[in-house]
Amino acid sequence: MTHGLYHYLSQAWKKPDVETLRKRMIEWRHSGVFTKVEKPLRLDRARALGYKDKKGFVVIRIRVKRGGHKRPRPNKGRRSKRLHTRKNLKMNYKWIAEQRVSRRYRNLEVLNSYQIGKDGMNYFYEVICVDPSKSEIQNDKTINWISNGSHKKRAMRGLTSAAKKSRGLRSKHPTNKNRPSRRAIGKRK
Repeated sequence: MTHGLYHYLSQAWKKPDVETLRKRMIEWRHSGVFTKVEKPLRLDRARALGYKDKKGFVVIRIRVKRGGHKRPRPNKGRRSKRLHTRKNLKMNYKWIAEQRVSRRYRNLEVLNSYQIGKDGMNYFYEVICVDPSKSEIQNDKTINWISNGSHKKRAMRGLTSAAKKSRGLRSKHPTNKNRPSRRAIGKRK
């Protein structure tokens, strides 16, 4: 049985060459936080998430710091319950990366993203963005939904795949207390 190119690309990314990836990450660390990329590094993953090699699609590599997020300390009085400084982040790093790209590139809409590496300090993601004002995007029936007004600021409103996973919306079970949102369920109760 023969397989196509994308099958072998995905197999290669399951066990990437450590030396090559290390060299790349050293370069990425010294480059800027946001970097526009000509072609996606993981072509199979990008294509699966909706990327097309045409005008209007932009791939941006982003670096996100790893590690704990500290809670601000109380500045007055003895607060025994609030003196812990570690804070558990409710958003996953991929969603944070998508939001940062969305804030930086206001004219683009975030379609999806995928991880390309991590070291002791950083996560590296490639975020697929779409320019909804381009005529190539508006004439393409598979992606022209993104130029609809209801899809503005998708990453900020938690509508991307990473955000939905972080919000616990992957399962549609009736006992799922996350739908339509945790705040809405709390207010209803």
